[in-house]
Amino acid sequence: MWFEILPGVGVTAVRLVLPGMATAHVHRFSDGGKEKRVAYYPYQCSLMQRDRRVSGVNRYYVSKGLENID
Repeated sequence: MWFEILPGVGVTAVRLVLPGMATAHVHRFSDGGKEKRVAYYPYQCSLMQRDRRVSGVNRYYVSKGLENID
């Protein structure tokens, strides 16, 4: 019957979803808990360079609050 295909569909769905979820978790742990930003436009690139300079540790994903900036 038609329901005999459900286990195969379930396995296929898990095999398609699992790599994407694993990649997201690996990136979250390797980048200190923040997701990576992507600069598609020059303005976004300049903002990332500003954040890298302001952070003090040369990483754009380590943020400092406005009260801590000299």
